Amino acid sequence: MSTTLESAAGGRSAVRTLTRLWPYVRPVRKRLFWAALVAVVASCMSLVFPLVLKWMVDGPVAEGDTAGVWLGALLLLGLGVAEALLFGFRRWLVARPLAGVEASMRADLYRHLQRVPVAFHDRWASGQLLSRGTTDLMLIRLFLAFPLTFMVVNGATILVGVALLLAQDWTLGLVLLAPVVPLVVVVSYFEARFADVARRAQDQVGDLTTVVEESVLGIRIIKGFGRHRSQARAFRDLSRTLRGTELAKARLLAAIWGVITTLPELAIGGALVLGSVQVADGDLSAGTLVAFLSTALALRWPVESMGFLLAMSQEAATATERYFEVLDAEPESDPDTAAASGPDAADGMRFEGVSFRYPDADDDTPPTLTGIDLHVRTGETMALVGATGSGKTTLTALVPRLHDVSGGRITLDGEDIAHLPRQRVRELVSVAFEEPTLFSASVGENVLMGAGPDAGEQDLDHALSVAQADFVHELPQGADTQVGEQGLSLSGGQRQRLALARAVVGRPRFLVLDDPLSALDVHTEALVEAALRRVLKDTTALVVAHRPSTVLLADRVALLSGGRIAAVGTHQELLRDNAEYAWLMSGGSK
Repeated sequence: MSTTLESAAGGRSAVRTLTRLWPYVRPVRKRLFWAALVAVVASCMSLVFPLVLKWMVDGPVAEGDTAGVWLGALLLLGLGVAEALLFGFRRWLVARPLAGVEASMRADLYRHLQRVPVAFHDRWASGQLLSRGTTDLMLIRLFLAFPLTFMVVNGATILVGVALLLAQDWTLGLVLLAPVVPLVVVVSYFEARFADVARRAQDQVGDLTTVVEESVLGIRIIKGFGRHRSQARAFRDLSRTLRGTELAKARLLAAIWGVITTLPELAIGGALVLGSVQVADGDLSAGTLVAFLSTALALRWPVESMGFLLAMSQEAATATERYFEVLDAEPESDPDTAAASGPDAADGMRFEGVSFRYPDADDDTPPTLTGIDLHVRTGETMALVGATGSGKTTLTALVPRLHDVSGGRITLDGEDIAHLPRQRVRELVSVAFEEPTLFSASVGENVLMGAGPDAGEQDLDHALSVAQADFVHELPQGADTQVGEQGLSLSGGQRQRLALARAVVGRPRFLVLDDPLSALDVHTEALVEAALRRVLKDTTALVVAHRPSTVLLADRVALLSGGRIAAVGTHQELLRDNAEYAWLMSGGSK
């Protein structure tokens, strides 16, 4: 058994992989131990049946003792009821703790996904992550509930059964043991191939999940452009690929099952013939032959199920490997020591020689940002302007440490953000992105995500007023109205105003806005800008701007070009002295 499990794709050890589950299993190990012990006792009880049959055939049946036959029948009935009760008790023992193990693993996975860098989520398809939190965890729970226990149970049952067979007649016992070596060789070969196919199938489930999720989230685009047929074809192609892989798994499992079933059956047939000859010659009692064959038949399921259990174990090993691929990703790190109080000096926001290259970028690719030197003074609003691809969004993502700088440093009131815990940085800095993301929650809950735990209705009303989001009060349940997934029940302008309200609700010390007005109509934009002027007076802000109206909110403007700061000045100064800036403000490009 262990030999088979050790063989896996690319030299991966299934046993070593599965042992990584021990920290989760350890708290419930006693329940699992007692469950396995109960199952071993229940399984071995089936081996008592042949001994009772031997006594009945050689005793009451041979002597015509009717009372003895009834006694034997009642004994067999009692053994059967006891076996069933013990197996039921085993299931009760494992149900609750294994549900807890699955819940604990799922909670750890979700918690870790919140702690890994944004770059990790940029690399991973969401469907792959979803499949690890659903399908893979289900396979792991099934392994802990069934194969893990019954590989031990069946192994113990087989050992006890073989000992009984050899004790009853060692020559017949050797006949039944003849297929052991070929079984080990053949099963080991098939299990190694099964590991490859199992991994491929589970990865394909993740790909299929991604397609389904993207189709649901993008249903308006699909319908709007009439792409439902092409999406259906893409889904069908992936489904067929997965179907082919599952069929390959089924063929391998059928081959394993066929070999495990056929060889023992041939051995039992040979033992039957040899035993019948011995009974005819008077060398063996009929009762002993009946007991021997009954024991051999009782061992059929433990032997035949080993292939199925090993296949489930390989799938569980693959699921465990996929689960820990996520958990092994390095989380965002914080400094070992950091001042609890955070920065005090009023120095504003500084970028000093900041450079940045995305972690997955090729070494020969130039950095996205190079040598950024910029000072946003305390209480000042700095507009960040640049052509598409100049690095504006990347630069704003560095301030709340969604990404860490590759070189240089960013300071908030004189304190290097790399020396502050991320939680502290994100308390100081509030952000609003160009693409407003809302969650399946109430309007109030979405907005108050940007505030501390003590925020209340007064803070909510203030933020809605600042963001000109008074439309909330006209919704069916007001701020308690559920906005639905992605907030798609609201217009783009409404979602953007709620995202803006979320950014200002905590009255942040620093504010980073990535073109927060892009989805607003002219009238609403003017109202929001007027409200923003009041907010920006009380904070230090960096605002990505594409329109002259947004630029006019700022005290100064920084022009970002080719990943560098090309010019800094007032709107009028840059308009007069910088041709690129004048071209952008005339509507040249975002």
